Amino acid sequence: MNVDLTTLYLLATGTLIASAGMMLWEYRANPGRGRALGLFAAGFATLALGCVAALYRRDLPGVWGSALANLIMIGAYLLVLQGVGALRGSRHGAFGAAVLAVMAAAWALSDPAEMDATWSHVSAAPIALINAMTALSMWRNPAMRPFPARRMVIAMTGLHALIYAGRALVLPWLVREHGLPVQALAGKFTIYEGVLYSVILPMALLRLLREEIHGELLRESQTDYLTRLGNRRWFFEEGARLLKHRPAGSSPLAVLAFDLDQFKAINDMYGHQTGDEVLQAFARAAQDVIGPRAVLARIGGEEFAALLRGDDALKAQALGEAVAGRFTQAVAGRLAHISLPVTVSIGLARIEPGDATLAASLMAADRAMYRAKSLGGNRLEIAAGAA
Repeated sequence: MNVDLTTLYLLATGTLIASAGMMLWEYRANPGRGRALGLFAAGFATLALGCVAALYRRDLPGVWGSALANLIMIGAYLLVLQGVGALRGSRHGAFGAAVLAVMAAAWALSDPAEMDATWSHVSAAPIALINAMTALSMWRNPAMRPFPARRMVIAMTGLHALIYAGRALVLPWLVREHGLPVQALAGKFTIYEGVLYSVILPMALLRLLREEIHGELLRESQTDYLTRLGNRRWFFEEGARLLKHRPAGSSPLAVLAFDLDQFKAINDMYGHQTGDEVLQAFARAAQDVIGPRAVLARIGGEEFAALLRGDDALKAQALGEAVAGRFTQAVAGRLAHISLPVTVSIGLARIEPGDATLAASLMAADRAMYRAKSLGGNRLEIAAGAA
């Protein structure tokens, strides 16, 4: 089946308008990414306008029709670049203004007799550059790295950049060597790829933003709202992952179980607001001492747990005692109105390679922690066999 360029341009125009509409619709579900979605919608709508302008570019005198269509398309690609930049908080306004100014000058100075060459070759260079920058901006965005759709965005914008770079740098030589039929074939190939771009890139961007929302919801489902530590579910899931993937012969892991002493009395005497502040103070103290490598979670009420590995596991007792000291200092500094002693009881258990499960080790650490409480609290006890 032979499809003419007009049909392909109209097909691309329709898909781009539909894509712009979907971006605006997505804004309702994801207002946090409203700026990026608005830029994408504007970019795809402008690109649709550029396709229509390209169809009728010969109806204006001289180079004006081609210049107008090309500048509209460049503006559209710049809007998409700005949208991708908005995902990482970067802007490309000065770059965009410079590209538009240079291309406007190039068209103004071009010879009308060379209009087709300018349209086919020179005007492709900025489109290649903008799409390469779009791919690079997405590649450099650390927040998007966990999401598979990021690779599709990079691939599509990178492919688009390569094709237009070929039009600017390779196609002139091919036309000289093989004649105008190559030019016609290249034009048809470019618009075929443009139709794919108009479908795949918007879908990939929508998929990317939905993966981001899904990731945020997943994190929230695994995070304790008050302390912003992981919750019980996250602790066991992350702990199971560490146990499954640790190499044979590796050093043991260690589990610390924490329980805040007299927490119910503090709540009853000073209210839940003060109790919440005590919980937050402990979470900050534990994070400061243990660091990001540990699996640290609030597993219920005033109970916390930490799974340590490597060197941290070997010095788990010292780290647990340091957490207790830091917590007491933090409460004395920020919650000095509390007259009750604010301390923590700690139990320590170790998980040797091929040893008990995480649940069993946490139970052992719990037993040691309750022994610490029975001995007056504000101390660390080690589970039997964990010394």
